[in-house]
Amino acid sequence: MKLLTAAARDLPPAYFALVMATGIISIAAHMLGLHLVGRALLYLNGVFYAVLWLLNGLRLTWFTRRMLADMTDAARGPGYFTWIAATSVLGGQCVAIEYAYWVATALFVLASLLWLGLSYTVLASLAIRSDKSTLASGINGGWLLIVVATQSIAVLAADIGAHWPQPFRLDLNFLALAMWLAGGMLYVWVSTLIFYRYFFFELVPADLMPTYWIDMGATAISTLAGSLLITNSAHAPYLHSVRPFLEGMTVFYWAVGSWWIPLLLLLGFWQHVIRRVPLVYNPLYWGLVFPLGMYAAATEHMSRSMKLSFLWFIPDIFFCLALLAWGITLFGLLRHMAVAGKSAARGPS
Repeated sequence: MKLLTAAARDLPPAYFALVMATGIISIAAHMLGLHLVGRALLYLNGVFYAVLWLLNGLRLTWFTRRMLADMTDAARGPGYFTWIAATSVLGGQCVAIEYAYWVATALFVLASLLWLGLSYTVLASLAIRSDKSTLASGINGGWLLIVVATQSIAVLAADIGAHWPQPFRLDLNFLALAMWLAGGMLYVWVSTLIFYRYFFFELVPADLMPTYWIDMGATAISTLAGSLLITNSAHAPYLHSVRPFLEGMTVFYWAVGSWWIPLLLLLGFWQHVIRRVPLVYNPLYWGLVFPLGMYAAATEHMSRSMKLSFLWFIPDIFFCLALLAWGITLFGLLRHMAVAGKSAARGPS
């Protein structure tokens, strides 16, 4: 009971990134022909999703003030957007692997309600807070989770829309297009601030949280959403009429995401090799695994939808990297749980 209480009390809002990372690796595995891996990760992800909802429910019941305080914290508040993206990614797994459209539709409704509730609650709470953080201490890659959450709605709407009859197909594809464009605008706003933070404020190793990989993950999921819209354009006249725009913007998102990768690797080398910051398990590392898996899935889908066969090797490489990172991070989680369990059993010293 002590361990459960401690887990609920200290649960970071962004822990649903575990579901996001596991889900997108499952989808990428299925896309690359590893169907058993994809299916196994789907059911494992269902367990992760249920456990995290349970822990957050307990946290809301037992530690309501702490949970609400996180919403007005510039560093932790954006973590709530992982709730939206995790729900959408799990829905995408249901469509891609089990063809469970009704389950995916239910998750789509839940994700949409979470998006409406959390997006405006978190942003409004941060806007009216009087003692605001400075740009240097308040902005980080986690802020781009609002882009990931918005684009995840676009991805799931496009996924479901491809399989529903008219007029629902038109409605869902239009919603997917609208959310894709809104997510793009949000990326421009937030990434500008992050870019400014990188290059015009002092950067110390502790500032380089794993969530900075969301810089690339946000563009990767935007690429996936655009690729799905291109595929669906055959069944939606208004999408077909803007297909050149869809293709151009999709390549733009992919190019921006690809540009981020070498810089993020160099900064990671500087942090862990040159400045010798040890690699210790942190729940935020799931925010690094997710972009790797999303880049693999997005590149695979873009290469198919736009017939860019010369990109065939990229999804394989990034899927292997994502799966390796997922395994290492999962090992870190299990080890962390084991240590916490032993500490709880011993009690206070």
